[in-house]
Amino acid sequence: MLLIISLVLISRFTCSDAQHVATVTNPLPAAFSDLLPHFLIEPEDVYIVKNKPVTLTCRSTPATQIYFKCNGEWVHQDDHMIERTTDPSTGLPVMEVKIDISRQQVEKIFGLEEFWCQCVAWSTSGTQKSQKAYVRIAYLRKNFEQEPLSKEVSLDQEVLLHCHPPEGVPPAEVEWLKNEDLIDPIGDTNYYITVDHNLIIKQARLADTANYTCVAKNIVARRRSSSATVIVFVNGGWSTWTAWSACSATCGRGWQKRSRSCTNPTPLNGGSFCEGQNTMKSACTTTCPVDGGWSEWSKWSACGVDCTVWRSRECSQPVPGGGGKDCQGLDLESKNCTNELCPHTASGPEDVALYVGIIAVALCLVLLLIVVILVYRRKKEGLDADVADSSILTTGFQPVSIKPSKQENSHLLTIQPDLTTTTTSYQGSLRSRHDANNKFTVTNGPLLDPLENGRHTLHNGKLTTDPADFMTRLSTQTYFKSLPRDTANTSYGTFNFLGGRLTIPNSGVSLLVPPEAIPRGKIYEVYLTIQRKEDVRLPLAGCQTLLTPIVSCGPPGVVLTRPVILSMDHCAEINPENWAIKLKKQSYEGTWEDVLQVGEELPSDSYYCQLEADKCRIFMEQLGRFTLVGESLSMAATKRLKLILFAPVCCTTLEYSIRVYCMDDTQDVFKEVMQLERQLGGRLIDEPQVLLFKDSYHNLRLSIHDMPRAHWRSKLLAGYQEIPFYHIWSGSQRSLHCTFTLERLSLSTCELSCRLCVWQVEGEGQSFGIDFNIAKDTRALEADFFGSDTNAPALAGPSAFQIPYLIRQKICSSLDAPCPHGADWRLLAQRLQLDRHNSFFASKASPTSVILDLWEAQHFHSGNLNHLAAVMAEIGKQEAMIFLVSDGEC
Repeated sequence: MLLIISLVLISRFTCSDAQHVATVTNPLPAAFSDLLPHFLIEPEDVYIVKNKPVTLTCRSTPATQIYFKCNGEWVHQDDHMIERTTDPSTGLPVMEVKIDISRQQVEKIFGLEEFWCQCVAWSTSGTQKSQKAYVRIAYLRKNFEQEPLSKEVSLDQEVLLHCHPPEGVPPAEVEWLKNEDLIDPIGDTNYYITVDHNLIIKQARLADTANYTCVAKNIVARRRSSSATVIVFVNGGWSTWTAWSACSATCGRGWQKRSRSCTNPTPLNGGSFCEGQNTMKSACTTTCPVDGGWSEWSKWSACGVDCTVWRSRECSQPVPGGGGKDCQGLDLESKNCTNELCPHTASGPEDVALYVGIIAVALCLVLLLIVVILVYRRKKEGLDADVADSSILTTGFQPVSIKPSKQENSHLLTIQPDLTTTTTSYQGSLRSRHDANNKFTVTNGPLLDPLENGRHTLHNGKLTTDPADFMTRLSTQTYFKSLPRDTANTSYGTFNFLGGRLTIPNSGVSLLVPPEAIPRGKIYEVYLTIQRKEDVRLPLAGCQTLLTPIVSCGPPGVVLTRPVILSMDHCAEINPENWAIKLKKQSYEGTWEDVLQVGEELPSDSYYCQLEADKCRIFMEQLGRFTLVGESLSMAATKRLKLILFAPVCCTTLEYSIRVYCMDDTQDVFKEVMQLERQLGGRLIDEPQVLLFKDSYHNLRLSIHDMPRAHWRSKLLAGYQEIPFYHIWSGSQRSLHCTFTLERLSLSTCELSCRLCVWQVEGEGQSFGIDFNIAKDTRALEADFFGSDTNAPALAGPSAFQIPYLIRQKICSSLDAPCPHGADWRLLAQRLQLDRHNSFFASKASPTSVILDLWEAQHFHSGNLNHLAAVMAEIGKQEAMIFLVSDGEC
């Protein structure tokens, strides 16, 4: 039966092509008659190199016959090479068939379609087809489409060598040779080979002077471009001038000269020689030596009490000069005037007059001193009883000695300072709130209502005072004239002993005034502002860099009974081995002084800094103007930069500009750039990227690569743009950016896809993909990064804190007292992961209160009272239940 089925199949194929099919003489055993054939080897794509034919192989099991079919036609039976074996493990028959394909067969249909072949295997159960194998004629043209050109470049300049290999099948691989040695971009990161086969030398070195050859190769041939000679030259530079030589004349007019050499550096490889003269001459005059000469002797003096007379002369005719000799001999001569008999005489009237004059002068000095002491005491007593100028209590900068701790003067800070005065010696006059003849009425703070008993109460809520009015009043003060009028970067509020919080939206800057920080019975109008960096002169020396914004809070000099907390972003990658970070404060005179070295704080200091990964919290007992400055201790010190890309909202021309900002990674700088771009009509085209910038003295380079040449081209003459190192490292430069001007070849082109490469001159750098539609409005992306801060700029009283006031008091009274089992404030600090600051907490009258202040500063937006209650429960205090107290009880 099997034989009959095989004959029927063969007869069918014979009908289509009687010359291609042979009768099967070895049918499958009956045990395997129901198996379909499967391929052990299928034909694969091959290339015909020159005129050598290629062989296609097909192996299948179990198979009764295998034939090849090329381009839809069966290959003649005689062209098949057949080999039959048996699989020893399964006993199945294995059939392998090979055919040869010549160049002539492929060329016969070349140009119409690609030449392909596949094999078909039969068994008694059916047929199977293999994959198609394409046969192509391999070639590689001789001429490069673009070859590298020789260049002369200066030291440290970027070099771009173009190479477009010849056309070939398969496509040619490209490699670069330097003086016949293969370039390895992985081994030498100064070399970079782009996806379109161009070679970039990032920073030309003297060792890069060489012949560069582009090599293209595939299985057919290996082609070499013409060599391009790159010469790295060094322009000469003058050394410093030598000291002036001695004057050529020893007496009178002469010449002197100095010289310099063109060795700093010496010109190399055709570099230009130094311009200017290498010597300089100058006229000089040397004073001629003049020997001294004696003048005439003076007349003899009267006979003195010592029975001598004397006379003198001077070396003045002429005076010696120019190295001349001094006069020789005596300038004073004396002799006896009584012939050796000298009587003792009494003092004359001249001596008596001298003694009387000395005594009179002494008496006058004593009387004058007594008068000065009396006047000083009277003024001092008057000042203690009635302070004429109370500005020292609001500014802290006036050199007047008073005693603010006296009981009779303790009421002087019970009201807010009057900021409307234009007096230049102080920022406001403070008056007693208990003065019946001159009652104080709060007109600038709707939170305060006068009560019958003379006290004030502070309601919860937001401040509604006109910010423009507040800024106007601040600007009239001498000390505040440096404050910006930009209300977007300033917040203010009126606070009493319940405290509050000031926040500058979207800037990462806030000021927490804890409860009891302001003495009871006193009310302060507090402001918080971010200074424009160009308005403040902050001297930075050496490796110093600005890590935070410059923030002013005040008024300075007010009395605080507890530290307030100033929170700011910083941009340093913190590592104590790489950084020395200092807190700087500006004095009233305008000079900056170091008030704290982070990590070396003493409990007795007026300032303390808690440094987090990207935030710093500064505890301060005095308000003023502050910033954080870092000094790198090694070249491993790193700052975080934020890269932001902007482009025009609308583009109707062929030109298209992309602005890349490189700025410190702090929210206030980001906010400033966003505001600037809104004014310029720009839009954010990608999410901000973070770049680490090292103190390596190397500039930052930016370049754009891999643009689709068919649609875009760059209009920049140079291959990259560069931002100087110090402009970035100092942190005092505003809006640092590069603009890349591109040109689209058609107005219908809207898709832009390329890569932005950013690197310091040494180092690996980073690469960012840019892929967007220039006609699509992506302003919605800005909302994710800007304008997300919905909190009020100023909150007063309980609304400013997560923990209600009564609950704070109960927690403090429970945990401040030392506990022998450690269930006190130390365990709370440990549970909140703040125990590294225990020495600072321990120095305060209420350590628990300071811990809760820090928790409030850290978790204002995300504070979870339930978590804090759980921590209290873990400590084992019954006071954990106090979190169930209702707001009405608080």
